[in-house]
Amino acid sequence: MSGGVNDMTVADERTTAPAPAGTQPPTEPSRFSLKHPRSRIGWIRPAVWLPLVVMLGILAGLWQWGARQLPYLLPPLSEVGSSLSGNFGYYVHNALVTLGEATAGLGMGFVGAFVLAVLTSELPLVRRAVMPIAVVLNVTPLVAIAPALVVAFGFGAMPKLIITGLICFFPILINTATGLRSVPQQVLQVYRTMDASRVELLWHVRVPNALPYLFAALRIVFPLSIIGAVVAEMSASGSTGGLGTAISVASSMNQLPVVYASILVLAVMGVLLLLAVTVVERRVLHWHDSTN
Repeated sequence: MSGGVNDMTVADERTTAPAPAGTQPPTEPSRFSLKHPRSRIGWIRPAVWLPLVVMLGILAGLWQWGARQLPYLLPPLSEVGSSLSGNFGYYVHNALVTLGEATAGLGMGFVGAFVLAVLTSELPLVRRAVMPIAVVLNVTPLVAIAPALVVAFGFGAMPKLIITGLICFFPILINTATGLRSVPQQVLQVYRTMDASRVELLWHVRVPNALPYLFAALRIVFPLSIIGAVVAEMSASGSTGGLGTAISVASSMNQLPVVYASILVLAVMGVLLLLAVTVVERRVLHWHDSTN
């Protein structure tokens, strides 16, 4: 009997003894250990970058064919490249001017839209009074009021900032207000049972819930701010810098390589801004399903 007990004890010790080093069963890898290494080396695979390279090659070939068929409309890519390399400082200076106007106007529009979105989500009276006016501003052709803004604010940067801010205002307002009001009622009831104040609900519940909506709006308005700044430079008289002004001057002088080089710089700026917003969104919203 004692021998049987001893055998059982030895068997239990064998089953419960820790495995030697190097023989531990593999643990389940976390999603971070799988996600990040693949994302870092994924671009090396031809299946990732080859379709884009092929498409760019096709577009370049079509451009060259169009430049031979319509020389008064499309310059050869070699001339566009020569304009960029030969006047690089000129494009950098004007790009920085346009970027400064775009970011400043976007900042103005963002602050105004976010504050107004909070007010409309908390006060139904404000929502009923403001939203119709916001819709009217959204459908108003802002290019038409650019001369009036120049008369009111002079030939400085203020008219351009106002136009850019108004262009970016409506998407931020609508998305943020939607996110603030889309909190499930069950969640609000739980916080109310804990006597949470309206400010605590706003800060701990509504604002985090609105962040995915807000970043969705920023992915739209960051490139849109570049467009707004260029439109403002081209429509507001008295502009002395910026890529919009460079395009207007080059068009009047029939300098097509300068026009398309400026457009290329604007496109690169828009892509870089969109990438920056995407990176920040993945950092801030790492907990949300939209970034997985």
